[in-house]
Amino acid sequence: MDHSTHTIAINVRRTDVVLRPDASRVLLRPFSPGDLPRSQRIVNGIMAIPESDVGPLLAMVKAQFSPRHARIDETLSKRFEQVGQLVFIDREISEQRRLLIGSYFVSEFSVESAALFNPSFVANPDQQGLPTGALRFVMSLRATGDGGLSSIVFRTGIIHGDHGIEVMAATGDIVEPSQIPHGPIDKTAFDRRLLELGLSNEHTQGTMKMLGASFTLEELLSTVDAELKKNTTLEGEKTRRETAQRISMLAECNYSVQFHPEQGLSERVIFPVAHTQRKGIEDARFVRFKRDDGSYVYYATFTSFDGEFGIPQLLETSDFLLFQITTLNGPGAKNKGMALFPRKINGSYAMLSRPDSESIHLMFSDNVHFWKESRILLQPASPWELVQIGNCGSAIETKAGWLVLSHGVGAVREYCIGAFLLDLENPAKVIGRLAEPLLKPIPDEWAGNVPNVAYSCGAILHDGVLFIPYGVSDYATRFATVPLDEVLEALELNNGRAE
Repeated sequence: MDHSTHTIAINVRRTDVVLRPDASRVLLRPFSPGDLPRSQRIVNGIMAIPESDVGPLLAMVKAQFSPRHARIDETLSKRFEQVGQLVFIDREISEQRRLLIGSYFVSEFSVESAALFNPSFVANPDQQGLPTGALRFVMSLRATGDGGLSSIVFRTGIIHGDHGIEVMAATGDIVEPSQIPHGPIDKTAFDRRLLELGLSNEHTQGTMKMLGASFTLEELLSTVDAELKKNTTLEGEKTRRETAQRISMLAECNYSVQFHPEQGLSERVIFPVAHTQRKGIEDARFVRFKRDDGSYVYYATFTSFDGEFGIPQLLETSDFLLFQITTLNGPGAKNKGMALFPRKINGSYAMLSRPDSESIHLMFSDNVHFWKESRILLQPASPWELVQIGNCGSAIETKAGWLVLSHGVGAVREYCIGAFLLDLENPAKVIGRLAEPLLKPIPDEWAGNVPNVAYSCGAILHDGVLFIPYGVSDYATRFATVPLDEVLEALELNNGRAE
């Protein structure tokens, strides 16, 4: 049975569907026991095991862990190759011993043991075999495990003709994708990124002069290392090393990953791999983007967190198997909460952002990767949003205008979800804004990792109904539905508050 709430005469309905974290969803990750001498000691110990005992020991490991990890041999073999580049092995060894060594240098990580929240909805590329009136969706979620480390996971489901929401149970073992080697880096584009990020100085210029018109990541890192070895003063050495580190980090956070086609959507996880992501990947906002030729591609803006700074990045996919991950660049691409519009407007990409951490801004660009400047679109106004406001995902195109779900932070740092409306042809013009929240935490949603939070990264419009997945206090995920006409009517009544 649904629980109904009435806010500003809008019939918002919370469903009984709730997704909670599942600690049994584990991933095999590389493990380092410490320094190189300790790793060498462990390998020496395994090398001393008689060959007759290696097979039974490996069989015990596989009997315990194979049921939880698909392609475990592939994972252990890859880990052995990585370890083998660091430690000394004095003879040819059997495949079983190689896998046994690999098993000592991996560990399980429970991807969503702490939280499963901040979801976004998009239409699934596959709409085959559905009854009339139904829609299959892809939902991304922020999964948080040990130490608060966040990654992106997925679920699929169906919005049925009666507007009921069904989320398919997660199946199979979660497995990381294969990371695709970096292709050639364009020197002109990379130079532009350095300039816009404030990294253009004598050290970067010296590095770039040593490179050709295009270069590989390996060539860049080798050149950075060569530049570091030049004689310099002690004072200049610190600046140069910091610059070199940031150049390397910038290059390494542009990469691609590929999942196996046989992996179900719920078995795929985009885990932090770049140095800029070492504290997690946060709050992906997916959007189904219509290209100029009428075809579609899926973009997601997300935040890479290195423990100190949030770095905006862009993810691109057409099939949810191959993902290209790049940096978002330019003076306008900063802070959290960027959300791309689902199509170009007057020939330009459009993006919502919050560079000042308080207000919603609007940006336009002729290049989806570069954002020069923004202008303030909305500032905090009502009591429930006086601390800060931001978007809750990409704008949704309706007959009346661009509908944007927003979040506002008020007293006792309570997060509520609101809405505003932008002109279709000129989204810099606000034509409606709710004076009160559309959705706010209710008593059974108050408890969680961050109490009193209702937060979404993207809703979907289907059959005249707005379907809103939302995070419950940074712990679990719930769903709400609301008739679009009721929201639009309330926005029209409040259009005098538009700024």
